[in-house]
Amino acid sequence: MIRSLSVLAAMVLALPAAAQTTDPLAPTGRWSAHPRGAAALPPMGWNSWNAFTSDIDEEKLLASAQVIVDSGLAAKGYRYIDIDDGWWLRRNQPDGRMVIRTKAFPSAAMPDGTTSFRPLTDRLHGMGLKAGIYSDIGRNSCGQVFTSTFPGQPEGTVLEREVGLYGHVEQDIRLYFADWGFDLIKVDGCGIRGLPASDPRVKAGTYRAFPPLVDVDSLGRTDVAAVRRLYEAVGAALDRWNPDQDFVFSICIWGAADVRSWAHQVGNISRTSEDISPTWSRMLHNLDSAARRPFYAHPGSWNDPDMLFVGTGQFDADHPVEARAHFSLWAMLNAPLMIGYDLRKAGPALLDILGNSRIIALNQDPAGNQAILAVDSDDIDIFVKSLANGDKAVAIFNRTDAPIDAALTAQHLKFRDDAGITLTDLWSGESQRFTGEKAFHLAPHEARVFAAHGLRILPDGLYLSEMPGRVNPAVDGVVVPQAEPLVRRSLLPWRGSKGNGEPPRYGGWGGAQPDRAVYGETLAAGGRSFDSGIGALANSRIEVRSDGFARFTALVGVDDSARDRRQPVTFSVYADGKLRARSRPRRFGEAPEAISADVRGAKVIELVARTPGQPRLADPVAWGNAALHR
Repeated sequence: MIRSLSVLAAMVLALPAAAQTTDPLAPTGRWSAHPRGAAALPPMGWNSWNAFTSDIDEEKLLASAQVIVDSGLAAKGYRYIDIDDGWWLRRNQPDGRMVIRTKAFPSAAMPDGTTSFRPLTDRLHGMGLKAGIYSDIGRNSCGQVFTSTFPGQPEGTVLEREVGLYGHVEQDIRLYFADWGFDLIKVDGCGIRGLPASDPRVKAGTYRAFPPLVDVDSLGRTDVAAVRRLYEAVGAALDRWNPDQDFVFSICIWGAADVRSWAHQVGNISRTSEDISPTWSRMLHNLDSAARRPFYAHPGSWNDPDMLFVGTGQFDADHPVEARAHFSLWAMLNAPLMIGYDLRKAGPALLDILGNSRIIALNQDPAGNQAILAVDSDDIDIFVKSLANGDKAVAIFNRTDAPIDAALTAQHLKFRDDAGITLTDLWSGESQRFTGEKAFHLAPHEARVFAAHGLRILPDGLYLSEMPGRVNPAVDGVVVPQAEPLVRRSLLPWRGSKGNGEPPRYGGWGGAQPDRAVYGETLAAGGRSFDSGIGALANSRIEVRSDGFARFTALVGVDDSARDRRQPVTFSVYADGKLRARSRPRRFGEAPEAISADVRGAKVIELVARTPGQPRLADPVAWGNAALHR
């Protein structure tokens, strides 16, 4: 690990001077969201955990892979076949080489007495698939720390049972990718969470103590910078051992460690919550953990509300409404579509849901825009997503257990309300037209999903909130990370009602938001509210991919939801690092100021909102009607 971190430091020193500036709001002229790896689209595939936990073996894995191929799912994009926890036997001593459990994976036994997954990955590659593997950022795995009674636990001495990456990043990443041929790694974080010196297993000598870097219930007790450095070291090793960049780096720190603020700069996939369960309540919880962070997902770096539970529990064949809703919502969020079901048992109805080409196309749309919440409530959600062809997708979702009426308006879609709008149902294929607004009656738990075609309110360009895949909060202005309170609180299955329930626990409160202020209130400045725009904090810097556009416009001011209200805010627009427009210092209550910048030929524009001092609590600001024009 020390060697990996020293290499990382060398990489930082090699960056251009602009990237090393001590002023985080200084323009860099570059896009800083994670550009590497093979995740231009959200990865799709199958993972072993939800179906088998750590009781995984070669027969189960290859049988599921064969169904993926034979059913046509592989041809529709499901390519990654991921081995989760339970594959390891031990870490050899003293050389530290990982040993595979050959009783479960017989093809891994080599003639010279070593073990290798190369025969398995070669077979998967021969089927036209990709191969994924699992590890932990600490010394020990999640299975060891939290599910030690499950099958497939590492064996041997204390050191032999330390199968995580800590202290072995370079060695393991080289083994898994260069030697064994894997294409994806999921890196959990239980080894830096659950083994303090006070743990009875540590006291008994079963494990070595690891002073926790993560407290999932407390951002204040989490060493966010240290956690980020560990994952950055893995990312650097992946770059070194994958010169063709054919890898996917899945960060699984379950929404903890303020991961929302940094994972989009470090990895390809970032878990936004604790594990999903096959219940309606937990699905809503995981959905909410990702729904309000569309600016933190881009081609190459996606929000991950966890694997699909389609086929199990309240999403099984007897609950088709719930199964379709779960699948549709994950597609709208651009979540990785990772099946978590024993596909040997899958019937035609389940395969039809997972194989719906129109829904898959939403997830795999090349524009890479996560859907935004046009309506955000405890009863009805309306998600709207801009597609590469200029149309929109919309999901009207009944969160409740009772039938409910909802209205979809042209304004939700940012379409003109005096022109006809065509809706095509992506489950039935049926089409309908409306003007202005359309009423819907939704069954309990139903999600109606449509492609929508109409005339845009903004005829010559796009509001930035319509293209979150092009918007990256490089510096979001959050001074002290806070937990987001709007995620549905649902009892953790492994805790139930013991303790005091589930308090807000995932960092992200105060991050940049589309079409609303940063804390969920109406986007407004000087008494003028905006249906479109970006809500941000003062002392923030937002990057926008601007290639193909000619002009940026906005109405800027201190948001009416500001708390401190003492500091003036100056708004600046840079194009490829050069200042193109700047407002006067704006104070709370003042009318918003129009700002316009010529961005022709620029690849990246940067929107900077700056105060003269460093307040203890940054005020919300409004980039009202922020748009790029052609």
